[in-house]
Amino acid sequence: MNIYLDHAASTPVHPEVAEAMLKVMTGQFGNASSVHAFGRAAKRTVSSARDKIAAFLGSFPDELIFTSGGTESDNLAIFGALSAHENNGKHIITTSIEHHAVLHSFEQLEQEGYEVTYLPVDSYGLVSTDDVRSAIRPDTILISVMYANNEVGTIQPIEEIGSIAREHGVLFHVDAVQALGSVPINLHALPVDMMSFSAHKINGPQGVGALYLRREVKLNPIAFGGLQERKRRAGTENMAGIVGFATAVELAASHMEERTAHDLELRSVFLEELSKEVGEGEFVLNGHPEQVLPHIVNVSFPSVKTETMLMNLDVEGVACASGSACTSGSLTRSHVLEAMQLPEEIMDSAIRFSFGLGNTKKDLVYTAQKVGTIIKRLRSRA
Repeated sequence: MNIYLDHAASTPVHPEVAEAMLKVMTGQFGNASSVHAFGRAAKRTVSSARDKIAAFLGSFPDELIFTSGGTESDNLAIFGALSAHENNGKHIITTSIEHHAVLHSFEQLEQEGYEVTYLPVDSYGLVSTDDVRSAIRPDTILISVMYANNEVGTIQPIEEIGSIAREHGVLFHVDAVQALGSVPINLHALPVDMMSFSAHKINGPQGVGALYLRREVKLNPIAFGGLQERKRRAGTENMAGIVGFATAVELAASHMEERTAHDLELRSVFLEELSKEVGEGEFVLNGHPEQVLPHIVNVSFPSVKTETMLMNLDVEGVACASGSACTSGSLTRSHVLEAMQLPEEIMDSAIRFSFGLGNTKKDLVYTAQKVGTIIKRLRSRA
């Protein structure tokens, strides 16, 4: 039995997305920058996809810049905005639980002379709006806070943080890669200047994403070589990927309530089964109990190390993830769980289960049963 419970890392491509992409790949081969008929047709295809995504996100089509994914989108927002506003200050703010696409960018900026404030989070992974307000200085020019955390699922108070940023005239960027498709987003109703997205988190293809850039915000390109995307992102557009992205967005928009209900049901079944198989006192749920993405369940089993549980689940046909990252072959603790200041035994035994398209209640029941079996087997050997 093979069960994929790592949807927070990447999701399976929806059949309708694959069909739409195949139609483009086998029927269109013009470059959207070419002026002949084939190029004009390609441009119409890209523009149509942009219109569809913009309609779902509540933005103007020309406010969307297509990228190669969430990482490039984050980098373009951060480096592009700071380059365009470098005379306004050298202080920037982010949180201690951001994705490395943001954290590593800020670390690079520190080497370039910027001063960074890394906001703390509470034990649920939630940022305090009071901390945001207190961190702002006269020379602050950018705040970057993720919409929802990719490891524990905690959703941040983006609207409140954005209002504080607007009040102080500070640019506000949001990494919404994990939130897209799970949280309703209306960009013109949110006090946000830039927002990053990626297709492969919503059953779209890998290698394509987008950056929302409010019309009034200046941005310098970080890649050169062409005039694509209104001179903001050079490079031939990934036409098939963009069409797949738009199709995935349409599916997410039309099935959001259904998807949320499905994920909440799977979450409930999984936690109930864990209580039966493992015992309520034998596992700890990490992240906010209410302000959380329904499809991410980060659980610690204090009696079993993370890597041991992952390997045993893999043998049983269950694919999930840790809150850690492999660096040079050594398993390191999750920076997110460390920022939450959780006890060592909780950090060292955390597993992230994330589900979505294709998963059933049977999958979660099976997984909970296998977790229970693994824990009992390891105890008997101790």
